[in-house]
Amino acid sequence: MSPTHRAVRLDGVTKQYGDGAQAVVALSEVSLVVPGGEYVSIIGPSGSGKSTVLNVIAGLDVPTAGRVELCGHDLASLSDDARSDLRLRAVGFVFQAFNLFPTFTVEENVAWPLEFLGVRAAEARRRAGATLERVGVHGPARRRRPAELSGGEQQRVAIARALVTQPSVLLADEPTGNLDTRTGELILDLLRDLNRERGLTVVLVTHSAFAASYGKRTLEFRDGRVVRDVRVPLEERPVELAARR
Repeated sequence: MSPTHRAVRLDGVTKQYGDGAQAVVALSEVSLVVPGGEYVSIIGPSGSGKSTVLNVIAGLDVPTAGRVELCGHDLASLSDDARSDLRLRAVGFVFQAFNLFPTFTVEENVAWPLEFLGVRAAEARRRAGATLERVGVHGPARRRRPAELSGGEQQRVAIARALVTQPSVLLADEPTGNLDTRTGELILDLLRDLNRERGLTVVLVTHSAFAASYGKRTLEFRDGRVVRDVRVPLEERPVELAARR
């Protein structure tokens, strides 16, 4: 897709859990647009609606009110199967907890989503290998299982799995939360490079102001609302890791 397309649009989105006095409003009349190729950081305290907005964007959560568009598709107009297919083809997910299959090898973990696209096994292995190479997982590591890898290596594998279907949008929920500072910086550098080189749209949820600074734009959530929407000047973004040493 062209980097100028509209990747995400939310119009007056509200998400409420429960009814009556026990109701919890996770999102309240949120409106925002994420153009294709943008890197957006979403920051805010626990319970501010950060993760809920990712779930709504992906169609994993249905809003109580409002409209959600993903890559030009109105999610409310799609069947459950059509939403699942759109997620598979257009969206990559990266989570704090990695969520890798413990009995699969690294290569099998990355190739797995391609089975649902009908990709033949040999081609799936080739694409998995090329994607792993891109994120810095080389050679023998591909035949290991997740428990044999460091946290940073596991997160690289999780990113490769998210990218192997060539999505337009990458949704990352606290991807450095379980990593030490240095390893977290390497993962953030990788996401930034993928955004720059491939025009990949990145929406990153984080509680860390430093992690958020990697984005071209920062949205701050409080009590289910966007309370701040700012673009980060280029000179204020983190420099390359090599230059920081």
